[in-house]
Amino acid sequence: MSISMTINEMKSQLKLRLKPNRYRHSLGVADTAKFLAARFDVDAEKAYVAGLLHDCAREFPNDCLMEEAVKRDITIGPVEKAMPLLLHAYIGAYRIAECYGVEDPEIAQAVWRHTVGGSNMTALDKIVYYADMIEPNRDYPEVEELRQFAREKSLDEMVLKGLSESILFVVQKGSLIHPDTVQARNELLWNHA
Repeated sequence: MSISMTINEMKSQLKLRLKPNRYRHSLGVADTAKFLAARFDVDAEKAYVAGLLHDCAREFPNDCLMEEAVKRDITIGPVEKAMPLLLHAYIGAYRIAECYGVEDPEIAQAVWRHTVGGSNMTALDKIVYYADMIEPNRDYPEVEELRQFAREKSLDEMVLKGLSESILFVVQKGSLIHPDTVQARNELLWNHA
């Protein structure tokens, strides 16, 4: 892992770039990811950094995300064209090196996958994905049940529940379901059938 900034330097930069609520959310995800990393024997520093920086590209307004993705040669699929906000995760995977001195492919991948998941998710990917759903500032009807899963269930059981709840939420909104989310959920089901 190559990181050229201290955690405090990252926090200072992030605080300057994000709105206060988004910054508070990022701190919550970092702490939650660190807790989950300790529970599941994953590198706690990597989990904390990935959690802290997962939303770093939310500094860009939604109408600029397509342009920022094109600048970085990020492939924009049909779901991202319809829902450009999803691009913040992919752009963030680049921004962690560009702005925060984090040159670590595992952290970059966890940032990339924190919104929709993906195929062959690592333990770090799963932790950051789930921490984003349950951090202390989140407040929605299912959050307490998801937090209970984080304390009691295996990592895969927990993430399967999170992916399932995410799909249900998106369906209820009438929005598109990203194929990476479906793939991640199907893999967990196949692996535990």
